Amino acid sequence: MTTNQAIQYKDSMKVPEPTLRRLPWYLSNVKLLKQRGERFVSSTQISKEINIDASQIAKDLSYVNISGRTRVGYEVDTLIAVLEDFLGFTDMHKAFLFGVGSLGGALLRDSGLKHFGLEIVAAFDVNPELVGTTLNGIPIFHSDDFERKMREYDVNIGVLTVPIEIAQQITDTMITGGIKAVWNFTPFRIRVPENIVVQNTSLYAHLAVMFNRLNFNEIK
Repeated sequence: MTTNQAIQYKDSMKVPEPTLRRLPWYLSNVKLLKQRGERFVSSTQISKEINIDASQIAKDLSYVNISGRTRVGYEVDTLIAVLEDFLGFTDMHKAFLFGVGSLGGALLRDSGLKHFGLEIVAAFDVNPELVGTTLNGIPIFHSDDFERKMREYDVNIGVLTVPIEIAQQITDTMITGGIKAVWNFTPFRIRVPENIVVQNTSLYAHLAVMFNRLNFNEIK
């Protein structure tokens, strides 16, 4: 890690998680504005597009190394470049996917992940109908080959889309094999050592929240 990268990493660790979750929204919105021909964008303009208070947007962007011009705003191309770099989207991070079911298969087909810095380079499963095949050009290996493939690929991220009954087992295998971060799509709360990064993205949990709010609104 270079000195500049170390400073950037140190600074990014100070950013509140809610801010980190909102910054990609700003990035996507600014890209849309660029497509419309805009050269500058203000916090107020972004606020109107995504319904987040302009003061909150300005506060979030204060964590990013960019400054706007009075009564003009941020230069669009610069803001896009700075946000992509700050969020890590400009560096390609390679990952293994575990569990090529319906969700795992959908992620393998999602070539758009590369635009956000994630490249799934191989997948693992135990289904004999899948092992030895490719999906969207990505090879699918037997789960038993994981440690051997770790020596062949430069990978430190594991994408977990296995059934919940084996989620912890596969997680333990990944970590033992050298995986440093787990993107967990299962509704199971995996247990990992403190030095392992985990991002839980349970579709079912989000469904539960949506259904609850929908029912609450209908009762009102």
